[in-house]
Amino acid sequence: MHYYQTVTEAVADLSQRGYKLNFNLSREYLSCADEELHLRPDEFHIDETYRFEGETDPGDEMIVYAVSSEPRSIKGVLVNAYGPYSDEVSAELVAKLQASH
Repeated sequence: MHYYQTVTEAVADLSQRGYKLNFNLSREYLSCADEELHLRPDEFHIDETYRFEGETDPGDEMIVYAVSSEPRSIKGVLVNAYGPYSDEVSAELVAKLQASH
């Protein structure tokens, strides 16, 4: 397991380790605009999770996911807020993300 001080440090190291794509949350899937790619919860795996807590601002609370999809031979990173600032997504996607930590 790796330990990082900042989100930027985590994303940079994951990129060096092959997690090149940048994913975003959509209601039903993870998306990557650069690749015009959509992954349903059954199409990806969360390899690693890193949580960062804001020292003074709850808006700084972030979570970094290292995501892979073996069937598509891809790896990427999802950075998302958690707590009151998290995105609204489907129950299936929430369950997949929560199971990783």
